[in-house]
Amino acid sequence: MQFITVQAYEASKRLDRFVTEKLGVSRNQVQRLITEGYLKVNEKPAKANQRVKSGDEISYFLGRAKPSALKAEKIPLDILYEDKNLIVINKQAGIVVHPDETGHSSGTLVHALLAHCKDLSGIGGIKRPGIVHRLDKDTSGVLLIAKNDKTHQKYSQLFQDRKVKKTYLALVKGNPKTQKGRIEASITRHASDRKKMSVSHQGKNAITTFEVLENHPGFSLLKVNIETGRTHQIRVHLASIGHPVIGDATYGDKALNKKFEEKYGLKRQFLHAQRLEIDGKVFEAELPLELATILE
Repeated sequence: MQFITVQAYEASKRLDRFVTEKLGVSRNQVQRLITEGYLKVNEKPAKANQRVKSGDEISYFLGRAKPSALKAEKIPLDILYEDKNLIVINKQAGIVVHPDETGHSSGTLVHALLAHCKDLSGIGGIKRPGIVHRLDKDTSGVLLIAKNDKTHQKYSQLFQDRKVKKTYLALVKGNPKTQKGRIEASITRHASDRKKMSVSHQGKNAITTFEVLENHPGFSLLKVNIETGRTHQIRVHLASIGHPVIGDATYGDKALNKKFEEKYGLKRQFLHAQRLEIDGKVFEAELPLELATILE
């Protein structure tokens, strides 16, 4: 357990913002520490939005996740790169990144990682060891995982500071009117369906840019970059401008999705994280065969 004492000039800041600035980790990670009981104020449970006061003693634990929290499972991994600090994989569609409260208590990427590398950063919490960023269940492609806390802090900060370039390939409905486009629209949790996200001025700022790579009758292949990393960002943004991702069961065109499933056997969203550029390193993952075949 480690401690921070709040100084007079630091008082009145939100707890999550204060700790984020002090430790150099993301606010989401700080909020998870609070939720899971690894961060307290004056030895009492804390809330992310509470204001710190002069003299407050903040205790926190950034160590490894409990070894017994999750069981390792031998699930095949497509490893793109690995060293003592990092492991980068080409995530397959259909696998959830980490356990959650919706029934994914086994068979996740985290379970597979624990079988491959015995040590992972504990900053993500007991359910998300090593996880610096995420991909949706049915999105494939490049995913970076930290093996130790120092690396986790470094790369999380790069993501938070928007010093990462993420490039995706998406097959979408229709043909955009321009060769290149920019979508800047805030995203928040859907008002009536908590599993969905929606565009709303009350949400968090989100920026997506795209370039048309191929135009087909009624469909387009886009290269997509995101400057922010909101939940379901690409899918929500493209759907909001009338070009939903093909195969997207949540935000897509159901009739069109059914047509692609019947004709091409597509049972996932056509969205692939092709390239990740971070800290002078570039990682790329080829388009999966089931998606490449559809383009052919």
